[in-house]
Amino acid sequence: QVQLVESGGGLVQPGTSLRLACAASGRLFSRSAMGWFRQAPGKEREFVAGVSLSGGSRDYTDSVKGRFTISRDNTKNTVYLQMNSLKPEDTAVYYCAARQGGNYLISKYNDDYDYWGQGTQVTVSS
Repeated sequence: QVQLVESGGGLVQPGTSLRLACAASGRLFSRSAMGWFRQAPGKEREFVAGVSLSGGSRDYTDSVKGRFTISRDNTKNTVYLQMNSLKPEDTAVYYCAARQGGNYLISKYNDDYDYWGQGTQVTVSS
């Protein structure tokens, strides 16, 4: 059964860091580009970061460039999102997603991803 499980969310103060992790089951991870998305209350789910199957290509939404880093460990079937200098506007539920089409390249569009995790809450507040 395909499964993505996120972890690492929590309540932190502005300016601090968190690292999210997403573990994939089965052969899903080895055949997928991976992405992180987030959804704040009252807003649509948006692309945050993505990494290609090979790990050689990464992309970020403008608001997190220079603060967030996506990486993948193919030996552990896990993708990470290192979030530094967190801001209150980063508060959201963060979702991990896997994309098996599109030549395993990154996409910024929700509909291009085939599998989703259940989400993990990140709250940035003083």
